[in-house]
Amino acid sequence: MLGCFDLDRPALTLTEIARLSGLPLSTARRVIGELVEWGGLERTPDRRYRVGIRLWQVGSLAPQQRVLSEAALPFMQDLCAATQENVQLAVLDRREALCIEKISSQRAVPTATQVGGRLPLHATGVGKVLLAFSAPAVLKEVVDDGLVALTRHTIIQPGRLAAALEIVREQGVGYSYQEMTLGAVSVAAPILDASGEVRGALGIVTHSRAALRRLAPAVRTAALGVSRRVG
Repeated sequence: MLGCFDLDRPALTLTEIARLSGLPLSTARRVIGELVEWGGLERTPDRRYRVGIRLWQVGSLAPQQRVLSEAALPFMQDLCAATQENVQLAVLDRREALCIEKISSQRAVPTATQVGGRLPLHATGVGKVLLAFSAPAVLKEVVDDGLVALTRHTIIQPGRLAAALEIVREQGVGYSYQEMTLGAVSVAAPILDASGEVRGALGIVTHSRAALRRLAPAVRTAALGVSRRVG
């Protein structure tokens, strides 16, 4: 039932929850009542339900998010102040990149990415970095699922994607040129722990007119700083 809620559906009626979860209406009503009493859901004045503060409290205890966010935030703030761009932190969650932190300056280009939002691995800077430094099985799963063309610039050929990821590993940075959204580009670098395992990706999202190659060293330096703290 909790999986019915996402950024596009932050509030749902009882009927919608029952339909989306596949549960009988009576069962959905009973479970919702228990979740409301516990604090996992809360009822809005228009008789809808949304995620409650109790779930946020529990979710904030997740060690990967908490430790990584605490280590990354100072570097993200410095990077945002220096570049005046959108800075985001993402982790691998199954076959997607999950944004767990985001900082934007007033001058930054508006983006659709929100904390808790998911990004495609094959079409974003942070996604390519996570994909490049993950086990080969992750790439196979992503390819098997199908590489969706989000714009005319999206890489949808498995061979081209594999070649692009090899360059990411060689250079230590990943780029996306209007591959997810027209007019938006991004550059990201990996956050690695002491064993060399990828823990996350730190990236900048900006307007397509920006010189990504000039932003890349700052992103890589910030990611290395986070890696040292995490490691």
